[in-house]
Amino acid sequence: MEATRVSQQNSGQMIQVPNKLGAKVGGGLGRLGAIDPAAIAKAEAALKSLSGNFAQWLNDEITKLDAARQQVRAEGPTDETMQNLYLRAHDLKGLGATYGFPIITRIAGSLCRLTDDKDKRTGAPMNLVDAHIDAIKAAVRDDIKEDTHPVGAVLVKELEARVAETGA
Repeated sequence: MEATRVSQQNSGQMIQVPNKLGAKVGGGLGRLGAIDPAAIAKAEAALKSLSGNFAQWLNDEITKLDAARQQVRAEGPTDETMQNLYLRAHDLKGLGATYGFPIITRIAGSLCRLTDDKDKRTGAPMNLVDAHIDAIKAAVRDDIKEDTHPVGAVLVKELEARVAETGA
């Protein structure tokens, strides 16, 4: 009973704050507001027209990653060579899905985890670096786009497990 009296005595007052943000962006939340649907359609069409170049662009990025690996082999795993390899892997991590290969995003992400720590980067096992790069190349060669593909799923899980074993 005491609790009932306290809640009745301390009844609150609801203050409704006006939503000025909705007015500023051209409408309420969940609506397109001032965004022109025609502009969105135009952007999607432009992206679609570029998609024919995706295969070449993806191959160019893989070539750059492979060149970074060859630089590590030629000059040794120095701060500079491993930084270059890491940056190339990071680029592919961001571009894989955009280019229609989400599995490459995942494999490159695993390679990034392996080479992410600047203090440990030069000690990354090259056989594991090679396995990641070769897996990326095989995914493109064999048109394995998703990590749900039977071969792709096993490959990605194995690579990620090996990276986890290194403590990365």
